[in-house]
Amino acid sequence: MKSQRNKTLDMGLDEGAQYLRRCLTLGGPAQLGEILDKTILGDCREVMPRLPGGFARLAIADPPYNLRMDFGGGVFKKLGEAEYEEYTEGWVAPLRRLLTEDASIYVCCDWRCSAGVERVLRRHFTVRSRITWQREKGRGAAKNWKNAMEDIWFATVSDDYVFNLDAVRQRRRVIAPYRDGGRPKDWRETERGRFRDTCPSNFWDDITVPYWSMAENTAHPTQKPEKLLAKLILASSNEGDTVFDPFSGSGSTLVTAKKLGRHYAGVELNAQFALWGEMRLERAETDRTIQGFSDGVFWERNSGR
Repeated sequence: MKSQRNKTLDMGLDEGAQYLRRCLTLGGPAQLGEILDKTILGDCREVMPRLPGGFARLAIADPPYNLRMDFGGGVFKKLGEAEYEEYTEGWVAPLRRLLTEDASIYVCCDWRCSAGVERVLRRHFTVRSRITWQREKGRGAAKNWKNAMEDIWFATVSDDYVFNLDAVRQRRRVIAPYRDGGRPKDWRETERGRFRDTCPSNFWDDITVPYWSMAENTAHPTQKPEKLLAKLILASSNEGDTVFDPFSGSGSTLVTAKKLGRHYAGVELNAQFALWGEMRLERAETDRTIQGFSDGVFWERNSGR
């Protein structure tokens, strides 16, 4: 029996069959109206050639890292560096066709495969930055530094792209407030304390990985936090735009896009993960909260909601 505080979503295929029926399976080329706001079951490398061109303003991809990982019975086996780069090319190349000319793409990876991912992205896009975010989960190592960071490569189709700076400013606590003429300089007094709204950098230390007492948590082994995805979506798309995720997993990108007023389309190979995603999408119809983001502000860890 789970604790009452344990909110992890782990409903099985039999019990949640009605959610799986909401997913789409493509037998041939699809029109935009068919795939909009849908989870598509299948391998993205086979599905993407069937999708319409130029429909997404933003793509967020969290592919299997080059590690042995069991994704609900589907095991991804570690490849050689050249093989993994070839695998990455196999899904990045067809993805390019699906994006608008002012689109952006973000690709998640770890330090082992980060260089190869960048090389592939440079063949098809203009690489703008590498975000590194601190993740607290992870086991220690006896003869190495604990791996507590992951990368996200940011690239664009062209030099004409969306970047909404004011939508992703971070609210940081002011330790030593400076005053000019007795008035606060570059900070403000709030009911929670003294804070400064700062420009976001490409190092993120304010992310909490989903855990059992968070409503967004599922039993997916590599789930990304909604707060992390909200930053990418708000920065690189506008309301009404379409966000595409070729490895949608338990639906975190799709759910966050829906909560932020975007359309979405995702592809997921594992039926169990897709089911959890559909359950979360249903919940997002009435609950638009994103932990760590409220009142248009990204709060420092533990300093706000």
